[in-house]
Amino acid sequence: MSSLPALVIFDCDGVLVDSEVIASRIFAECLGEAGIALSVYEAMRFGVGKSAVTLALAVEKEFGRTLPVGFTEGMRARVIDVFSRELKPVDGIGALLSALTLSRCVASNSHIDRVRHALAMTGLLPHLDPHIYTAAMVARGKPAPDLFLHAATQHGVAPAQCLVVEDSLSGVSAALAAEMPVVGFVGGSHCRSGHAEAMLEAGCAQVFVRMEELAEFLGVRLPRYDGSDVVQQGG
Repeated sequence: MSSLPALVIFDCDGVLVDSEVIASRIFAECLGEAGIALSVYEAMRFGVGKSAVTLALAVEKEFGRTLPVGFTEGMRARVIDVFSRELKPVDGIGALLSALTLSRCVASNSHIDRVRHALAMTGLLPHLDPHIYTAAMVARGKPAPDLFLHAATQHGVAPAQCLVVEDSLSGVSAALAAEMPVVGFVGGSHCRSGHAEAMLEAGCAQVFVRMEELAEFLGVRLPRYDGSDVVQQGG
């Protein structure tokens, strides 16, 4: 972007909180109890970035199985319980949000109860409340553009004046479909080798490994670092 955005739209899982490995572990456990065996890594590749609806459809398409009644609700309760003991914020995000003067919000495919709990447990909720939007508020979650467009509308900001911060290919697709600039954050513990390149290939303008670099991109000055963690710029 040639100038600072009017609204920064943060994804939650993997951008604000380092939750994807935890959530994928619980997802794999719940799938196993439903008779579908996946490793944590396989569950992560399969489930990251999907809403409950798109996840259920993906399971049906991939395995020819309908998830049991109550699967989503049961898994959500277990995730929230484990979050209470294990969840951490992404390194540097608290400092970034404390110093950020731009309007900001959260747009997540996860259930509102899970998002609010995750933000509360990690001390980030005061920086973002009440501007928290989830897939249940729109007709279609990511990778459709509906959720990002809803967030922009709530703030009275044109899509082109927003900046989306995402960690998943699904989220990048949603941002591009909404005609919003998007950058990637790949500093979460779930991000493996090659993910940064995949995010750039998908359409991210830049991809960051550290929150300090994202802060500088947003015009926020945090403690000095060597600046070596920008992956590269997209074409």
